[in-house]
Amino acid sequence: MKRTFLVMTLLALLGLQHTVSAAIIKKVAPAFWWADMKNPELQVLLYGDHISSSDVSISSKDIMLKEVVKQENPNYLILYMDLSEAVPQTFNITLKQGKKQTVIPYEIKQRRAGASNVEGFNSGDVLYLIMPDRFSNGNPENDVVPGMLEAKVDRNEPFARHGGDLTGIENHLDYLSDLGVTAIWLNPIQENDMKEGSYHGYAITDYYQVDRRLGSNEEFRKLVDQAHAKGMKVVMDMIFNHCGSENYLFKDMPSKDWFNFKGNYVQTTFQTVTQSDPYASDYAKKIAIDGWFTESMPDLNQRNRHVANYLIQSSIWWIEYAGINGIRQDTHPYADFDMMAHWCKAVNEEYPDFNIVGETWLNSNVLISYWQKDSKLAYPKNSNLRTVMDFPLMEHMNKAFDEETTDWNGGLFRLYDYLSQDIVYTDPENLLTFLDNHDTSRFYRNDEDTKNLNRYKQALVFLLTTRGIPQIYYGTEILMAADKANGDGLLRCDFPGGWNGDPRDCFQETNRTPLQNEAFAYMQKLLQWRKGNEVIAKGTLKHYAPNKGIYAYERKYGNKSVVVFMNGNDKEQTIDLTPYQEILPMASAKDVLTNTKVDLGKELTLGSRGILVLEF
Repeated sequence: MKRTFLVMTLLALLGLQHTVSAAIIKKVAPAFWWADMKNPELQVLLYGDHISSSDVSISSKDIMLKEVVKQENPNYLILYMDLSEAVPQTFNITLKQGKKQTVIPYEIKQRRAGASNVEGFNSGDVLYLIMPDRFSNGNPENDVVPGMLEAKVDRNEPFARHGGDLTGIENHLDYLSDLGVTAIWLNPIQENDMKEGSYHGYAITDYYQVDRRLGSNEEFRKLVDQAHAKGMKVVMDMIFNHCGSENYLFKDMPSKDWFNFKGNYVQTTFQTVTQSDPYASDYAKKIAIDGWFTESMPDLNQRNRHVANYLIQSSIWWIEYAGINGIRQDTHPYADFDMMAHWCKAVNEEYPDFNIVGETWLNSNVLISYWQKDSKLAYPKNSNLRTVMDFPLMEHMNKAFDEETTDWNGGLFRLYDYLSQDIVYTDPENLLTFLDNHDTSRFYRNDEDTKNLNRYKQALVFLLTTRGIPQIYYGTEILMAADKANGDGLLRCDFPGGWNGDPRDCFQETNRTPLQNEAFAYMQKLLQWRKGNEVIAKGTLKHYAPNKGIYAYERKYGNKSVVVFMNGNDKEQTIDLTPYQEILPMASAKDVLTNTKVDLGKELTLGSRGILVLEF
C-alpha cells in the first residue's frame, strides 16, 4: 500500500511538472484558418515567454511546415505552412524545449460555399459612414470592460468613449434600409485598448479582435449577416500604416525592424506627395512615409516580409470570417507603395469582385489619380487599388452650392471644370465621392446654416447623380452640423436617440423637426430612386458648361437616360434649349423630385437654386 502511494505521488508530481513547465502561449495569430484558399501559404505568429528556442513540429500529414522563423525577441516564433493538400482538420503544433513540451491545437476550417464570390461595393451603392461609438448604444453592459485601459464612459466629453456599439447599429438596420443606403462603412471596430482617445478606433491593439466595448467577433459577423439579409453591404475600416502603442507587437517587439526608425518615435511631415513627386529628396520621402502619426501610433514597417504577411492575412481573415464586402484603408499613401500594391492584388486574387478604397487625402486630382489601379502616371508601378477617395471634389462641393455661378468661374462652374479633368483617372466610376466624413467639417458647420436647405438639396442631387460611389456621413439626413475648428470629437457627435433617455429620438419621424423631416424625406426619395438604377450606376456622363448659371448633364445607359438641370444662382434663369437637344430625346419628361411632367419646349426656366432631375 505504501509503495503504491509513493508511485502515485511520483506520477502526480511528474504530471504537475509537465503542466508547470509547458510554455504559456499568449497569442496565436490567426487563431484559425481555412482549407482551399487560393493562396496555400499560411503564416502563424506565436507569442509566449521564451519560446524561440523550441523545436517545432506539426501533427498533420497533409500540411507542410515550410519555415520556422525566429526573431530578435525570444518570445516569438513565426511559422510558415503550405496548405496546398490540406483538408479541414484540427492538428497540433508542438513546441519542444528539452523535456518541456507545449501542444497548441490549430484548426483548419471548411470554407463557406461561394466564399470567394464576395460582391464588393461599386457605383451602384451608396455608403453610409458610421462611427460605432457615436451611433447607438444597444448594450450598456459592455460600456466598461474590466481590465481595459480606458475604463469610463462620458458623453459630455467629446474625446471620451460614449458607449455606442455593434448591437446599436444592428438595432437600426431597418432605419438605414428605409433611408435607402445600400452599404454601411464602419470606422475601425478592432480592439483599441489605449489609455485615452480609443473611441475612434484608429490605434489598433489587436488586429484579430473586435473591441469588446463594441461587441465580439461573433456579434460583428451577426451584424454583417443581418445587413446582408436586408440588402446592405458592409465595409470595414483597416489601418496598415500604424497601430496603437499598447499593441503587444509594439510593447514587446518581435524585432526592431517591425517598426520604422527601429521603434523610436519620429514625427511624419504628412507630405505624402513625396510618393509621386519626381523631385522629392530621399530624406523628405523617408520622413513622410516612415515617420509616425503620433507617438501613440507606432509606424509599421511593411517592408519587413513578416509584417506584410501578418497584415495581409489579417484582412483576408476578416473577409473570410465575417463576409464583409469591402475595406476602406486608412492613410493609404503613408504606407509602403509596393507592399500595399501586393496586398490589393492578394485580396483580389482570393476575392475577384471585392473592393478596397484607399484614403488618398491629397489636394489635386492628379495626385489622387496616381494611386488608382492602372494609373498611367504611376507606370510602371501599379497600386492595384481599385477605388480612391475624391477629396478635391469634396472641397469643391463644399463651396459650389454657396456661390453664384458664372459662365467662367464660381459655384457650379467649379464642378463642371473639375469633372472635365477626369481624363487623369483610369476609372472615374471608382472614385469615392462625399460631402464630408469623420475627419472633416460637416457639410453644415453650424445649426444656423442648416436653414438653407437649397444648399443641401443641390448637393445631394449632384452627389447622387454624378459619377463615382457616393458616401454619406451619419446624421447628414437630419442636418447634423459641426466645424472641425472646434475639434474632431464634435465632428463625431452622438446620433440623437441612440441612447436610452435621450431627449429626442431622431430615428423616429415624430421626434424630428419639420426641417429635419424635409431633409430626411428628400434624401430618402433620392436614395430609394437611385437603388438599383443602372442609368446612374453604369451610365455614361455628358455635361455642358454652365449657361446663365445653369449646369446640365446627362447619365445614359442603353436607351434610358437621366438629365439634370441645376441653377447655381439666387435668381430665376431662362435658357434656350437648342444646344441641349442631343440629351433631350423627348418633348417632355418626368421630374423625379416632384413626380410631375415637365414640357421641354424652346426654353427652360429654373427658379432660384432650382433643380430638375428628368427621366427619359
